[in-house]
Amino acid sequence: MAYYDLVIVGSGPAGMTAAIYAARANLRVLLLDKLAPGGQIVNTNEIQNYTGFGTVNGAELAIKMYEHTQELQVAFDYKTVKEIRVQGDVREVHCVEDDTIYECAVVILSTGTRPRMLHVENESTYAAHGISWCAICDGAACRGKDVVVVGGGNSAVEESLYLADIANSLTVVTMFDLTADPMVCDKLRAMENVTVYPYQDILGFYGDSKIRGIHFKSTQNGEERCVDCDQVFEYIGLTPTTEAFQNLGILNSYGYVETDAWMTTKIPGIFGAGDCISKNLRQVVTACSDGAIAAQGAAHYIQGLK
Repeated sequence: MAYYDLVIVGSGPAGMTAAIYAARANLRVLLLDKLAPGGQIVNTNEIQNYTGFGTVNGAELAIKMYEHTQELQVAFDYKTVKEIRVQGDVREVHCVEDDTIYECAVVILSTGTRPRMLHVENESTYAAHGISWCAICDGAACRGKDVVVVGGGNSAVEESLYLADIANSLTVVTMFDLTADPMVCDKLRAMENVTVYPYQDILGFYGDSKIRGIHFKSTQNGEERCVDCDQVFEYIGLTPTTEAFQNLGILNSYGYVETDAWMTTKIPGIFGAGDCISKNLRQVVTACSDGAIAAQGAAHYIQGLK
């Protein structure tokens, strides 16, 4: 059974920043993730508000972050964490693969979030057959086609700008109004091939073997409308990836990890960081900040044990 000072569960911006700070504090660090390092930013075409980078591709930024961890010789392993157990001053990280168990003094939970689904008619039928949650993955196939984006937040509007440049037409359907940064919203509305339908309830999708359109209804006057399309991208919010931590009693009613300003949970030696914690703003820069604070807290906690 391998022992580390710190095990970080999740290798998005929060987890990788925590690893960098912890390694610089001379901690023996293990970074775990079931997927490639980077988290949700791997699926983001353009990030325009990460300080010092201007506009940067999400996957490229993820690679730079990971390379930084490797310069500091941070150990990384592909593992799916199924449970965290507390045994006195030891935290056990139990993984699915080969029932692997890692022992450590501190765990930082930075598992991020995953896209939320609408749970409407035919959504599951057309998932991966016309409905996608990743414009960078599937957007290239939409060149010259009619595309719908569901959602009006930052992710929805930013990906809509990318899609509008390559699609024949782009329809944005949102349950409220556009709520992204005003400058970005204005830019999207000004594009000639973009139509925005705010205050709509999504009723479902229609088609045959592949999606052919979306059906929605106005929450203001009850008018129903069908819009034909070749592809739909959903950006309607996020669900925290925290199911493995339910036994710890540190999640709120929405499934997010509850922490204080120092990223500590109510269990000593277990910290949270990034999009999986309860907070007001989920951005790359705030995730990195969380990771730095959590790593500093981990170092102080370990020093206290000694």
